[in-house]
Amino acid sequence: MTEIRKAVCNIKTAENKRQLLYESLENLQSVAVAFSGGVDSAFLLEAAHTVLGERAVAVTSRSYLFPEREFLEAERFCQERGIRQIVILSEELKIEGFSANPANRCYLCKRELFRKMLETAENLGLSAVVEGSNVDDMGDYRPGMQAVAELGVISPLRDAGLTKAEIRCLSRQAGLPVWNKPSFACLASRFVYGETITQEKLSMVERAEELLRDLGFYQYRVRVHGTLARIEILPGEFERLLQEGIRKKVATKLREYGFSYVSLDVEGYRTGSMNEKKILSSDGYASERYAERE
Repeated sequence: MTEIRKAVCNIKTAENKRQLLYESLENLQSVAVAFSGGVDSAFLLEAAHTVLGERAVAVTSRSYLFPEREFLEAERFCQERGIRQIVILSEELKIEGFSANPANRCYLCKRELFRKMLETAENLGLSAVVEGSNVDDMGDYRPGMQAVAELGVISPLRDAGLTKAEIRCLSRQAGLPVWNKPSFACLASRFVYGETITQEKLSMVERAEELLRDLGFYQYRVRVHGTLARIEILPGEFERLLQEGIRKKVATKLREYGFSYVSLDVEGYRTGSMNEKKILSSDGYASERYAERE
C-alpha cells in the first residue's frame, strides 16, 4: 500500500510523552483497553501490555458498525502479541433513538459501549477502562467524549499530550503494523443526520468501502444520502478512480449493493463532512463545519 501517511515528529519529545504515558498506566495498576484495532488504540494497548503485562486486557466490540475485517485485524493483533482479548457484543441498533441518527448519535453509542466495558472491567477485577483519544481530538465536535467523561473512562494518550503524528512515529519505531493505517470511524458516520440507520444500509456501506480498499485506494469514505452514494477519496487518487475500467466497476458494484446513484465528491476525503451545514448569508450560502473526526 502506498505510504501516504507520514510519521514525522520530534522523536525526543514523543519519547518523553511516552514515558509519561507509561507512568500513568503503571499508576492505574490494571486496565481494560477499549481496543478497536486502529492506530491510537493499538498504540495504547501495546503500551499498557508493556507496562502491565497480563494486567492489561483488550476489550473489543463486535458490531454491525464496524467491518468484519476490522474485527479480524484487531483479533490478530492481540493473538500475535499474546494479549488477552475480551469480545463484547455491541447492539447499537437496539439503543433507543440511535437508528433515527440524531446529532448526538455518537453519545448514545459510546455511553452504551463504555457502560458494557466498565461492567467487563469490574467482572475481571481491573481498576479502570482506558480509551485512545489523543490531543488532536480536542476541540472537534465529539459528543462521544461526553460519555467518556460522564462514565469516568480515562484517556491516557491525551493526558500525556500525545498527538496523532507522535503516536504514528512511536508506533513505527516500535514496529507496530498499524502505524500507517488509514483513519477509520464507525460506519454510522457515513449517514447524514436524520437518515434512518439499518443493518441493511450498514452492510451496503461496508461492501462499498471494502471494494474501494480491494481496488487499492488508501483513504476513503462512502457517504450515504438516501440511495445516493457519495465517494470521498484523496484528490491524488481521483485520476485512478476515473479510469474507465475502475469507474465502471465501482458504479456497477455499488448499484448491485443497493445504491441508485454513485457520485465522486470533488472536494475529496475529509473528516467530518457529514457535520458540515449550510448557513444563509447576504452573499448566499456559506459552509460552516463543526467537525467530528469521522
